[in-house]
Amino acid sequence: MKVLKSSGEVREGSFEEQEVKRAFWHTTAHMLAQAVKRLYPEARCGIGPAVDEGFYYDFEFPAAFTEQDLPALEAEMYKIAKEALPVTVEEVTEKDALRYMGERGECYKQELIRELSDTGKDRLTFYRQGEYAELCAGPHVMNTGLIRALKLTSVAGAYWRGKEENRMLTRIYGISFPDAARLDGYLTMLEEAKRRDHRRLGKELGLFAIREEGPGFPFFLPRGMVLKNILIDYWRRLHEREGYQEISTPIMLHRELWETSGHWDHYRENMYTTVIDEREFAIKPMNCPGGMLVYQMEPHSYKELPIRLGELGLVHRHEKSGQMHGLMRVRCFTQDDAHIFMTREQIPAEIGGVLRLIDEVYTKFGFSYHVELSTRPADSMGSDEDWETATQGLVSALEDLGVAYTVNEGDGAFYGPKIDFHLQDSIGRTWQCGTIQLDFQLPMRFGAEYTGADGKKECPIMIHRVVYGSIERFIGILTEHYAGKFPLWLAPVQVRVLSLSEKSEVYARQVYEKLRQAGIRCELDERNEKLGYKIRAARLMKLPYILIAGEKEEREQQIAVRRRDAEEGRQDLGSMSLPAFISMLQKEAKAPVAL
Repeated sequence: MKVLKSSGEVREGSFEEQEVKRAFWHTTAHMLAQAVKRLYPEARCGIGPAVDEGFYYDFEFPAAFTEQDLPALEAEMYKIAKEALPVTVEEVTEKDALRYMGERGECYKQELIRELSDTGKDRLTFYRQGEYAELCAGPHVMNTGLIRALKLTSVAGAYWRGKEENRMLTRIYGISFPDAARLDGYLTMLEEAKRRDHRRLGKELGLFAIREEGPGFPFFLPRGMVLKNILIDYWRRLHEREGYQEISTPIMLHRELWETSGHWDHYRENMYTTVIDEREFAIKPMNCPGGMLVYQMEPHSYKELPIRLGELGLVHRHEKSGQMHGLMRVRCFTQDDAHIFMTREQIPAEIGGVLRLIDEVYTKFGFSYHVELSTRPADSMGSDEDWETATQGLVSALEDLGVAYTVNEGDGAFYGPKIDFHLQDSIGRTWQCGTIQLDFQLPMRFGAEYTGADGKKECPIMIHRVVYGSIERFIGILTEHYAGKFPLWLAPVQVRVLSLSEKSEVYARQVYEKLRQAGIRCELDERNEKLGYKIRAARLMKLPYILIAGEKEEREQQIAVRRRDAEEGRQDLGSMSLPAFISMLQKEAKAPVAL
């Protein structure tokens, strides 16, 4: 497949390559705009980028637009594909670009053109396919005929430029592929994703709730709290083994701290603030400034380094209402942070240690993943020399361990480059979770020091890193990854004991109490209902094991065992003694971390 860039350069590549895939989807977005202008000539075009999965385009329609209108647009896009229109790139002046868009009533495009001219650009690139030409930086594929399978997936509202004071536009999402087989596979995956939706499962399994009284602020229910605590306990045991010291820093600190850290200048719009005793405070969106203060509370020698400080910090970030999504995007979450203070010489070993730790965790949960190195963004602080040293430190650690990675230019944190981990779940979707960020800037801004071997004061280097990322979001990802069928060691409820009748209630309770004493998370269902009803209810909760305790089992001092994950039609494992069952479970649910 050939890709055309705004410079006129043509590049060969496979659809599987990220740049080619985004060019493919970018061209399809233009085909959507072309179809809209054919069917709705009075519509005005906003922006239409490629995104992680497909593309979207924002429009202002002359009348209401709904999902029922999508099939007609899809049909027109298929016509454009059959026309096999060549895609060409041309340069135009600002004056000609404004005139062209003005003649077509494209006020949003005119706004973008004026902004580009303010940056000093005197010539702009347009991509053309047939009668449709679009202001765009590209890249695109060379011909609309390459798009052989497409689907418009949904319609949503979106404020122009993402600002609530602007007009609400109609955003149309879509996906496309070079062949129908890949589209069919993608649509099957979407159906499976609906079945696994953590918002539905979270409600059905009693894990969490989002209330109107606190949009974006999740409530964890008893079973969800068990799951969250299991993840926290696993995190603590792992970090204790790796030599981390756990700390806790205040949820709110005064403005001057955030000015020193740089967050006030670079992250202010996402922070919640308040005034106490006539001083402005901010609720922390990140834990790192608090970790810096902890480091500074005592003098340090090079002999103490590295110092690894871990924190399960509750952070708050202002997310727009339209961006929130169950546990995946919330306004309040627990970040499994850690900050490592070290010398320059210790950089490779410490990054290597974090890479191995993250690999161990993701392997435990059954995730494969790929790694991305993000470099200096435009909005950043620090010298070119420090950024180069930090970036090379990350590259060296990755290459020394033989970790394959791709480069994401300009997507680093404002204080340093980073390594991001993208998990792949059981149905092929990817999620960005873990990150390692190498920071020369915050220690300098805070005046952090240690005494070197020569007795002189030195500034430490700092690693910011998370493994889960957000515990709340990780729970959402796990729920969908396992489709609610958590492995035994993670399951909030591992066993449910069912009494067969009133006559067996006492024995069922004895079984339940012995399981609890053995440390097994269990429930007792002694409702006056038929056994079939109780079994169905337990299966809907996706519980790993169901035990039936009836009069026959009591006489024989046995229990009837059913397993969730056994082959269909063969869940019944038969009768066994309670001690044998407990021994089997304890081996299956053994502790994931050996200290």
